[in-house]
Amino acid sequence: MRLLLIVGLVLVVLGILALGYQGFTYFTHDQVAAVGPVQVWQERAHTVWLPPIMGVTALITGGLLILVSTRQSPKGL
Repeated sequence: MRLLLIVGLVLVVLGILALGYQGFTYFTHDQVAAVGPVQVWQERAHTVWLPPIMGVTALITGGLLILVSTRQSPKGL
């Protein structure tokens, strides 16, 4: 049950971050031209958009996992 609690907390945190930032950007360096010893490089930005439904789903799933993990199981099981 402790694993469910940890996974639930991680999902809640990731859901909050996804709703707060709604995406991230990373950069790549591409070679545009190479003439002899001269090389021309270009830095390109790539943006990954995270839809709000992804953050909401992570929050709800994490909350449900936390709720399930905190319930007491019967002693006979």
